[in-house]
Amino acid sequence: MPFYGYRCRDCGRKLTLFFESYAAYDKAAPACAHCASSNLVETIGRVAVAKSEEARLDSLADPSVLGDLDENDPKSLGRWMRTMSQESGEDLGPEFEEVVGRLEAGEDPESIEESMPDLGSDMGGGMGSDMGMVGF
Repeated sequence: MPFYGYRCRDCGRKLTLFFESYAAYDKAAPACAHCASSNLVETIGRVAVAKSEEARLDSLADPSVLGDLDENDPKSLGRWMRTMSQESGEDLGPEFEEVVGRLEAGEDPESIEESMPDLGSDMGGGMGSDMGMVGF
């Protein structure tokens, strides 16, 4: 269904209009719902790009994604972990979200590990194993 976004050049408001067909769009003379001006500029909405499983895995293996990772900065580590989880497309559950949220707030990884002793136990060993925090 064709939705079109506009910004009014007179009042600055954004609006979205729906047209039942492309033919209706071609015939339309859109106007601002707030000030009735026809002085509109079409805007481009958010664009989503579909990736194959292979493309997602390739992007995770790209060393450039580690460019701004500072393993000594909890906030940087949290941002990196969130990016990796979003790129994987997997829901890693509430424990993961809690850890990442606490890292993004600047909390030290060791204190998170101490307060969550069973963290990662379903992965065969918990956070104190050879995997460490980054291996979560």
